[in-house]
Amino acid sequence: MYRFRVRGRVQGVGFRQATQRRASQLGLEGWVRNCADGSVEGLATGSPTALERLRQWLQQGPPTAWVESLDWQADAETVEAGRGYVVLR
Repeated sequence: MYRFRVRGRVQGVGFRQATQRRASQLGLEGWVRNCADGSVEGLATGSPTALERLRQWLQQGPPTAWVESLDWQADAETVEAGRGYVVLR
């Protein structure tokens, strides 16, 4: 399981929804949400290959975004199995 935080122009550009679509395509579970500081934060769990693909995608994000930095680190938090990948408000 990995927690990530993406900084740059990542709010107001469909970043959360695009992340949810990409993570779901990869078969991952977890969540993504906007943060008060203008970044986007998320948690993802699944196969190591799928997680690596998500990490690579997050480094650029959707075409309307501009990613300045990506923090990606292992995390012990759990997600509710069977929920898929969701956007939190």
